[in-house]
Amino acid sequence: MAEEDPSGIAKDVERHLKLDPPSSTPCPDHVLENVLENVLKFLTSKRDRNAVSLVCRSWYRVEAQTRFEVFIGNCYSLSPSRLTRRFTRVRSLFLKGKPRFADFNLMPPDWGAQFAPWVAVTAKAYPWLEKVSLKRMFVTDDDLALLAVSFPEFKELVLICCEGFGTSGVAVVANKCRQLKVLDLIESEVTDDEVDWISCFPVGETHLESLSFDCVESPINFKALVGLVVRSPFLKKLRTNSFVSLEELHLLMVRAPQLTSLGTGSFSSTHTEQEPDYASAFRACKSLVCLSGFRELTVEYLPAISPVCANLTSLNFSYANISPDVFKPIIRHCHNIRVFWALDSICDEGLQAVAATCKELRELRVFPSDPSEDSEGPVSGLGLQAISEGCKKLESILYFCQRMTNVAVTAMSENCPQLTVFRLCIMGRHRPDHVTGKPMDDGFGAIVKNCKKLTRLAVSGLLTDQAFSLIGEYGKLIRTLSVAFAGDSDMGLRYILEGCPKLEKLEIRDSPFGDVGLRSGMHRYHDMRFVWMSSCRLSWGACRDVSHALPSVVVEVFGDGDDEEDDEDNADYVETLYMYRSLDGPRKDAPEFVIIL
Repeated sequence: MAEEDPSGIAKDVERHLKLDPPSSTPCPDHVLENVLENVLKFLTSKRDRNAVSLVCRSWYRVEAQTRFEVFIGNCYSLSPSRLTRRFTRVRSLFLKGKPRFADFNLMPPDWGAQFAPWVAVTAKAYPWLEKVSLKRMFVTDDDLALLAVSFPEFKELVLICCEGFGTSGVAVVANKCRQLKVLDLIESEVTDDEVDWISCFPVGETHLESLSFDCVESPINFKALVGLVVRSPFLKKLRTNSFVSLEELHLLMVRAPQLTSLGTGSFSSTHTEQEPDYASAFRACKSLVCLSGFRELTVEYLPAISPVCANLTSLNFSYANISPDVFKPIIRHCHNIRVFWALDSICDEGLQAVAATCKELRELRVFPSDPSEDSEGPVSGLGLQAISEGCKKLESILYFCQRMTNVAVTAMSENCPQLTVFRLCIMGRHRPDHVTGKPMDDGFGAIVKNCKKLTRLAVSGLLTDQAFSLIGEYGKLIRTLSVAFAGDSDMGLRYILEGCPKLEKLEIRDSPFGDVGLRSGMHRYHDMRFVWMSSCRLSWGACRDVSHALPSVVVEVFGDGDDEEDDEDNADYVETLYMYRSLDGPRKDAPEFVIIL
């Protein structure tokens, strides 16, 4: 991963410390290190710390001694033993495994990203570890059991898009981690082992502050959940699964009015004779600012959330298939919303209502209710343009649609210049401007020209090399670029690799880039976190060329393995190329279908 120039930070630190002694009387190294250590304790930015560690050996050593939180963006970029040798005082570990395209079923299920070697090494090196966050990792019940017994002061476990474990492993964590504050299972696949894991929390008052299990697709012991909520006076976030009914949610809210974030579960009734006053329960939760859930929604009950709408800063309707007529009476009360997620079922009309009301909006995500490429989606450039005109403080957007225009994208670039994330997913292959039939070059070109803080960009639709030329020319801060069903020739890829100096993550699928484009980035790959290219036009020979030229870069190819050696003319294209920088060379756990060149 490319690092920032450390010289500016070094000068700032030295100025702050007033360390500019005459050359004839230098300060002893240990005195400088002691002072520097006290200063670095207050430096929390990962990028700033990385820059500080590059100044000199002394700063490298002191930075390592004061690093209590470690983020590893690729679990194969280094070995667990290298981590523990350099950083000896780690209390918090965030580890990422599979690349993002795994979310779209583009990666075989048994590819790797095992948590086992990491928990085995850290259990010995960091007995004081307090927090583990994992994303797209393969985690087993045995891993969770080892974690639970190895860290006596363990407080936080967050598993995002993980798989391999079940309710048995969760039960061990709940039972053994007596100091547990956070247990968040987010979009993970959790096997139902028919274990009553909710009942495994210790008897007596708990330290729980956050409990999320909305992704657990199995029934829970509701009586035990109520008891747990009652015994958790510090609980601020609770996100339940679809097996919690609206009546049961009411009971939880009555017992936990201090909640600030609530995942509602199914939000449907079991039709009891006398239903509770749901609106009163919401009204009593005066601190509630984040609302999500709404799985299996019964729309007649949605007005019950109206009493809290004015206080909400985050509203997630991404599981709620609701029409504009149902949605508009709710959103018109949400003047303070900063984060809003929804399905495209709210239509352009619903987005126009968001634009008219949510003037403080910072993040918007619109997901497809029908993800098929041939569907005619209910949102278009009209909704996007309305958002740009009404929500001018917008900083991040993810927008799925089938119909888009250059005019709408250009309006977004002009009205929302503070954008740092722009992800437009025009579903379907090579779709042009819906009105003019022209490529979407002008729209995406306007985004990179006018949004000067842009760090993440996703492009799609009918794009020519001209669009990629503009991205290379103006996208100087872009760190993550995703390309789908777009491009003319290898020149497009070359423009990106030669023009975007900060690029760290490059994701490409179903695009016409080939060997010439791949080879044009030889000077960049050792500085990037990863490059993913699937269903492109890459030959085995070009992939081998990269592997031979860059020994610090691991080049993985996913193929059937039948004729990978029979490529005299480099005629056979590889299905998927995934390459990444590693300090410790190729991994040892690659399955048979993964070929490391």
